[in-house]
Amino acid sequence: MAMEDQDLPGVLVSGFEGPSGICKDHVGELQKYFNLITMQDLLENKTQVGPKIQAAYIWNRKPAIDQELLQSLPALKIVANAGAGLDHLDLKLIASFGVKVANTPQAVSSPTADMGMALLLAAARRVVEGHQLATSPDTKSFSTNWLGQEVTGSTLGIIGMGSIGYKVAQRARAFEMNILYHNRKRRKSEEEEAVGATYCERLDDLLQRSDFVMLAMSLTPQTQRLIGRRELRLMKPTAILVNIGRVDQDALVEALQTGVIGAAALDVSYPEPLPSLPHLYFRDHPLLKLKNVTLTPHIGSATHQARWQMMENLIGSILASLNGLPIPNEVLLK
Repeated sequence: MAMEDQDLPGVLVSGFEGPSGICKDHVGELQKYFNLITMQDLLENKTQVGPKIQAAYIWNRKPAIDQELLQSLPALKIVANAGAGLDHLDLKLIASFGVKVANTPQAVSSPTADMGMALLLAAARRVVEGHQLATSPDTKSFSTNWLGQEVTGSTLGIIGMGSIGYKVAQRARAFEMNILYHNRKRRKSEEEEAVGATYCERLDDLLQRSDFVMLAMSLTPQTQRLIGRRELRLMKPTAILVNIGRVDQDALVEALQTGVIGAAALDVSYPEPLPSLPHLYFRDHPLLKLKNVTLTPHIGSATHQARWQMMENLIGSILASLNGLPIPNEVLLK
């Protein structure tokens, strides 16, 4: 149901309930600045409600922004997107309507880097398997030969040395890891020295030398299948892949099943959640059955602090846009 403070600028939100609704803890803060209008309100009365909406507040990729929606919002000035990923937004289409786009990259970089290191450690030391072993009613004793991989002193290859990748490197240095990285643009020498990172111009070199490979790049047409069968075969058979970005999932399943690589830890899958096979009524995706896989439900930025900062960033971007000021974190077409 739409909020009724008509003196505040109208902002479209997906709703207040369900998995795609905005955070309930944020509603009160948002209402200090905006008249929140849900998609349901808009659909019930487009003619009256549409012209009141000046901004779209995208939370958990909702509401979906398409041509039909944009045509129904003649006063729309900005699409404010929570998070750093933009693959769900057609930037060219939005720009064609004269609408700006902003996101929240700073808010997600630290917690996502934390999550990357948590997954790396969990996979290396087989934490999930260990928990299952320790809590199983069938466990009679603990084997001294149940082993994981050492993290300290190992080599970490980071693919994508943007804000998240660099923060991963900062954390990895505390574990005395040797850090390699591959990126479209090489970092400044002082930035490399600060974290002890070595640039690999060729991705193949990084893959062949790393004990752990962490994918930290955004999803783009160029990165969608950057790591496929050929690349996985270049990795050490004991290597662990940590995915907080994107990977060729079918190739990864094959590599894990055949021992091409040792293990994987994933915070991102496609689709989400992983489905059942068409003829089954339960979830039976191959990744769900592999013991050398650690899966989390895309929670890289899922902390109370990060989500609150995301909301504050979005408020700032919307207010700047409505007042004709420079927009923090504006996304520019390349």
